[in-house]
Amino acid sequence: QVQLVESGGGLVQAGGSLRLSCIASGRVSTTSVMGWFRQAPGKEREFAAAISWFGGSTLYQESVKGRFTISRDNAKNTLYLQMNSLKPEDTAVYYCAAGFGRRSSLPSEYYYWGQGTQVTVSS
Repeated sequence: QVQLVESGGGLVQAGGSLRLSCIASGRVSTTSVMGWFRQAPGKEREFAAAISWFGGSTLYQESVKGRFTISRDNAKNTLYLQMNSLKPEDTAVYYCAAGFGRRSSLPSEYYYWGQGTQVTVSS
C-alpha cells in the first residue's frame, strides 16, 4: 500500500503562483510514476503532469505546459507541482497519484490517489 497526502492549495489571484506538495509513504519503491490530476466542479478528472521516479522524465498537458513544473525529491518521497501564471480556469481540486507503469495521462494507469487539495484562482 502507498499513502499520498497533498498540501499547498489555496486561494490566489490570476497571475499568481502556488506550489503543491505530495508526500508519499508506505511501499513507495514499488511505484514508478507519479502524477498530478485535477477536477473542476461538474467536470471530469483531467491530467495535468506526470514524472517518472527514476530518470525524472516528464509529461504535461498542453494547457499547463510552460506554466507548471512537476518535480520530485526521491530522498523525501515527495512530489511537487510548481504552478505559475495561474488562470481562473486552473481552479480545481488537485490530486496526486502513483502508478506502476510509464508516464501516462490516463487516470486508469494510476493505482493510488490522495484526497486532493483545493486550488482557487480568482480573476
